[in-house]
Amino acid sequence: MPFNRIIPKSDLEPFLPTLAQQIQDSDAIACLNHLQRQLVTVSALVTGEPPVTVPTAVMATGKPTPAGSAPLILLPGFDSSALEFRHLIPYLAPHKATYALDVLGIGFTAYMPSIAIAPSTIRQHLYATWRQLINRPVVLLGASLGGAIAIDFALRHPDCVERLILVDSVGFSGSFPLGQYLDASLLTWGADWLQFRKSMAFQAAAMLPFTGSSQTDKILCAMLHQTMPGWKQGIVSFTRSGGYSDLAPQIASIQQPTLILWGDRDRTLGTEDAWRFKRALPRSRLVWITGAGHAPHIDAPEATAEAILQELEEERMWGHDDKIR
Repeated sequence: MPFNRIIPKSDLEPFLPTLAQQIQDSDAIACLNHLQRQLVTVSALVTGEPPVTVPTAVMATGKPTPAGSAPLILLPGFDSSALEFRHLIPYLAPHKATYALDVLGIGFTAYMPSIAIAPSTIRQHLYATWRQLINRPVVLLGASLGGAIAIDFALRHPDCVERLILVDSVGFSGSFPLGQYLDASLLTWGADWLQFRKSMAFQAAAMLPFTGSSQTDKILCAMLHQTMPGWKQGIVSFTRSGGYSDLAPQIASIQQPTLILWGDRDRTLGTEDAWRFKRALPRSRLVWITGAGHAPHIDAPEATAEAILQELEEERMWGHDDKIR
């Protein structure tokens, strides 16, 4: 396990919210210790304007990547951050150079008021980040909305992506196309509701005498990014873009080998989409994570990491599904 030092609370990066000081989970603290902001310069984010420099949250760790081996990039889901991979990274990093990345408008990457958060700008920012920090083909893992981001990126920049890993991915469903037709005030109310739910859950957990620190840490990690400046505006901006509602017809065009990981108890997207991805992607393999919900990397990180490492390290015959684990 590469993350074995619990850092003093005072050592946390200054861009992190003060709420981070309440986290006790050692995996989360170790991830925060590795989390930095890189200044990524992105061209053409605003039509007719000069390039924009975006302070981009990147969590880089793991063994150096030898020549000919692709680093691993992890993309979190909607209203989340790189912290959602806190329990997965310790299993991956000893084997692979690993980057957990908050894309434009998500997590701890700075919100830029002049930039609309939409699939096109997210893709441009991700490409600039890839080119500046890595600049070699990668294995791109996306969880939930991060899966849609990964698919979109692989379609537009196929030479950058050696392989895809989709974890309970948005693509066939999970987008919100009606968002582009709703009034901004209604979308702002929706963002307030997202924040209120997590805040109330945290307060309730803190008040109950039988609630352990692991439960409060889980809520803290899920809500920490919501206290960042511009979080609400970013949520509204992305929702008004319509998201990835037009992605489904393009999925079958993906040519990269793809591992589909799915929690067999996913109550957010259900399980049918796992089979839809399997049928649509010509070079895919489907692995179920037993007992996991929509986020198997949180519910069952060891089993999820095992499936990922097997995919990356062993030669397999495409077109054969593993039995449910």
